[in-house]
Amino acid sequence: MSRLGATLTEWRGLVRSLVLYHGNRARHRAMDALHRRFLAPGDLAFDIGAHVGDRTSSFRRIGARVVAVEPQPGPMRLLRLVHGRDRDVTLVEAAVGAAEGTVELHVNSANPTVTTASGAFLAAARDADGWREQRWDRTLSVPMTSLDALIARHGLPAFVKIDVEGFEDAVLAGLSQPLPALSFEFTTIARDVAGRCLDRLADLGRYRFNLSLGEEQRLAFAEPIVAGAMRDHLAALPQRANSGDVYATLAATRP
Repeated sequence: MSRLGATLTEWRGLVRSLVLYHGNRARHRAMDALHRRFLAPGDLAFDIGAHVGDRTSSFRRIGARVVAVEPQPGPMRLLRLVHGRDRDVTLVEAAVGAAEGTVELHVNSANPTVTTASGAFLAAARDADGWREQRWDRTLSVPMTSLDALIARHGLPAFVKIDVEGFEDAVLAGLSQPLPALSFEFTTIARDVAGRCLDRLADLGRYRFNLSLGEEQRLAFAEPIVAGAMRDHLAALPQRANSGDVYATLAATRP
């Protein structure tokens, strides 16, 4: 595919994402209700892997301040259009990983939401049902920061959302202190990544966990569960469950 063809394909994918993630008011209401469990007006939130900014928009509807981090130039241009004039949103064009530096992104021009910095994620997707049609057609070298560096520059967040397509464990490797609450995406093709995230959080603090499957925007358990129980639950999910978000809260913070 030529660079022009890839660009046109990427913009079609971004327009599709805008309609999907920003065009459903019922989804917005459910998302806001979920995020209010973890955020209050005036709190600081980090949106790691912001893509087209639907989570950032939710955090702002709640009244939280947001640091939105996205490495891809196309989505960042859209983020600047949607949130660039908002003084309570700070946009950072970078990936997030274990340390500051650079990293190579594997770009999916037709579906930029699954662009990834994880070679292991690509290998897992290659032969997985529901993923074989995806094509990562080019690479892009981008700056990389860390959660510790973001905290040093912007302050300690009340909530961090991490959605970086199989690179979530690398993001948490760059965190050296417990946070009040966070979420990380899991996929059934890379459950080992979720396991390493659970291990890292257990090292950092006394966390309890809940789960939202797919785009349901609701928690699966009436009460948070311990890391071992979450690990067992994720292992037992059928492959068709595909993905979701694990929510982690320190035991002493809001449920």
